[in-house]
Amino acid sequence: MEERRLMKGNEAFGLAAILGGARYYFGYPITPQNEVTEFMSRELPNYGGFFLQAESELAAINMAYGASAAGGRVFISSSSPGLALMQEGLSGLASIEAPVVVLNVMRGGPGIGNIQPGQADYYQVTRGGGNGDYHLIVFAPASIQEAMDMIVEGFEIADRYTNPVLIAADGMLGQMMEPVTLPSMDKEYSLEKILKTKPWALTGHKNKRERNVIKSVYLKQELLEEHVLKIFEKYDKAVKELPSFEEVDLKDAEIVYVAFGTTSRMVKEAMELLKEKGVKTGLIRPKTLWPFPREAFDGIDKSTKMVVSCELSMGQMIDDVKLSLKGRLPVSLINRTGGMLLTPGEIVERTLKLL
Repeated sequence: MEERRLMKGNEAFGLAAILGGARYYFGYPITPQNEVTEFMSRELPNYGGFFLQAESELAAINMAYGASAAGGRVFISSSSPGLALMQEGLSGLASIEAPVVVLNVMRGGPGIGNIQPGQADYYQVTRGGGNGDYHLIVFAPASIQEAMDMIVEGFEIADRYTNPVLIAADGMLGQMMEPVTLPSMDKEYSLEKILKTKPWALTGHKNKRERNVIKSVYLKQELLEEHVLKIFEKYDKAVKELPSFEEVDLKDAEIVYVAFGTTSRMVKEAMELLKEKGVKTGLIRPKTLWPFPREAFDGIDKSTKMVVSCELSMGQMIDDVKLSLKGRLPVSLINRTGGMLLTPGEIVERTLKLL
């Protein structure tokens, strides 16, 4: 029987990670995701898991590095400037092909910024803030329920692609409350399962198998190139298999919005208000930010005159929107930044000005 609860976003994220099989969490306090760390410290030991508050984000990501290399199912969380400190570790995790699920509860920036909701980490999470050629697989939930489902699925995808998966939530999702249906728990996640499904893990071999070696250093150029080409084979596979999106009322739409996360919810309300004014609008909501769902833009109707990217940034996703459209339609931006939210009324007002 399904269990329903009214939960705060940050606590729901932690519970989803536990039910998805996470047994290791390394964290450091940063607003607006502090309740995740608090929840994991209280609840994870009840499931046989291990919680450790690190001395910094740098320490946390490298602890995750070690636990994942040993086969552990690892969950870490932070917020924008904290994630910035983790970039070298994320590059290393992608290089050694270690699965980790990372939650970023985004806030305003640049720098320390403030503690209000933001989406200006788009470049950071989709382009990779660390060095070298690599990608994170990035999901963008628009509700607490969707975030929980994406976290649970994220562990399976991280294991399948042996790559970090990042959940790009925002401060609003972390702090609001919504009713959720709890995902079923992965009861089989055990050392026996690790040994069966992760033959590469550093679990100790006791002369019973070949010695495993995990490394991120290839001093010979040919070997590093060969390694990068190998990991990009799975990225090419991810581009074919993982893009996900929601589309709303694209048929006969005069304007098509593109928005992700909680901003998409504001856009949906604005669409209803514009409908009352006789303006037909549609929406493309990327659920994956990388791989970006470029095929979604093939569904735009011939009636569409303009595409509008709605973002809590100075315009970052808009680059992917333009690339996806290949110059077929003009692209405009409706945005706020600095932790300010776009309201449905403001979206309506600015849309009418564009028209």
